[in-house]
Amino acid sequence: MKPSAALRKYRVKIKAIIKEHKAANARVFGSVLNGTDTESSDLDILIDPDQGMALFDIGALRHKLKQLTGVKVDILTPGSLSDSIREEVLTKAEPI
Repeated sequence: MKPSAALRKYRVKIKAIIKEHKAANARVFGSVLNGTDTESSDLDILIDPDQGMALFDIGALRHKLKQLTGVKVDILTPGSLSDSIREEVLTKAEPI
């Protein structure tokens, strides 16, 4: 399944899981947003972590979303974006 199809199918559940894992303002970026994703693409999600969120929470969130959708999921925060892509991702990312 393409990540864009998984996002359409599981959007409500994805948003609920993200909220459960101490994150907010979930946004999609990358090939899914651009409409160029393939079966081998991943689902790129940008989140704003809540104050109590730990690295373990991000790993658990990634795992849970992969189990739900059946596609590879990358979870990033604004601080984890490389300088070369940060401005573009923050400008173009769209709410889930």
